[in-house]
Amino acid sequence: MTNEPTGNYVVSATIESDSKLALPASIGNLDALFTQGSVGVSTVQRFVANVNPGSNTVTVFGIDNLNPARLNMIGQPVSSGGDFPSSLAINKAGNRVCVVNGGKINGVSCYTFDAVGGLSPLRATIRSLNLNQTTPVRPPSPTGPSNTPSQIIFSPDEKQLIVSVKAGFLAVWDINTDGSLSPDFQTVLGGILPFSLLYVPSKNAIIASDPGVGYDIFNLATNATVSFPIPAQTLTCWSVHSAESGNFYMVDVGVSTITEITVTGSLGSTIVKARADTLTLCRLSFMYSLAANATGLTVLSVNGPGEAQIIQRLDVAGPAKAANLSIHSSNMQGMATFIGKLRVLKVIVI
Repeated sequence: MTNEPTGNYVVSATIESDSKLALPASIGNLDALFTQGSVGVSTVQRFVANVNPGSNTVTVFGIDNLNPARLNMIGQPVSSGGDFPSSLAINKAGNRVCVVNGGKINGVSCYTFDAVGGLSPLRATIRSLNLNQTTPVRPPSPTGPSNTPSQIIFSPDEKQLIVSVKAGFLAVWDINTDGSLSPDFQTVLGGILPFSLLYVPSKNAIIASDPGVGYDIFNLATNATVSFPIPAQTLTCWSVHSAESGNFYMVDVGVSTITEITVTGSLGSTIVKARADTLTLCRLSFMYSLAANATGLTVLSVNGPGEAQIIQRLDVAGPAKAANLSIHSSNMQGMATFIGKLRVLKVIVI
């Protein structure tokens, strides 16, 4: 997502047979977020959803059956239910999308999805975070980054909706059987600026990047949180988990460093190596990351613990300029992946 004030564009790229990226196209929609998850993909329903912070809307695009890099808008953009939407989550079935707003009117709202009409507001899901915030006249952001929401996710069993707030807590709503949310959220304290959220496999626990310290592990079973420093870190923000290596990877957007982290069964943790979406191709795992402080993408192979290696640095600025597309490193946001059936893999970058 280019996230430019002059126009927000979704840029799609193909993943070739050697796992490297190519940039064939971009598509405009209606519209620096301090967040992760500004774009999401449903492989079940074959759509891309993204937030438009400049217009307080959410947009969905259908993924073409023959060419997954071709996107077509479904329905019309819908109101985000607040100001400055910055992150979204899609459930496993692909029939529900939830969004977090980070401006003056902040909080969450949810929608149902159908392939013809797109998104429709879901009853009793607009819930406030009660943050004392501002709404900018234009992006990049509300007052922040502290005291702003970062990412919204579903719990693995989809019975809870969770938002990280860069004020030292997670906000957790219960999801009722009809899709509505509990009136108030539960607060799980911990960290300084909890940012991106990933569940630890087979554990009722979340690991969160934290630019205030390094990263945090929230034990939701005991409501205990432990913070871990990352040496020489400046702004550790984005993160991803690799099933191939079993480890977590966090990107420092200040110095363009990727830190590999392992979490033990007792929720202890150590840094494996300091060197972000992963896909598996031919039994190898690959990581695709926005390059920090640059208008480009980085591709890494992840063959096992401590073995991440850069195999490509893809320039986005050159092709964007050739297409008369305005793009700046401070505004580029979001990344999500789609696995096509006719072509081996596709990646959608926004």
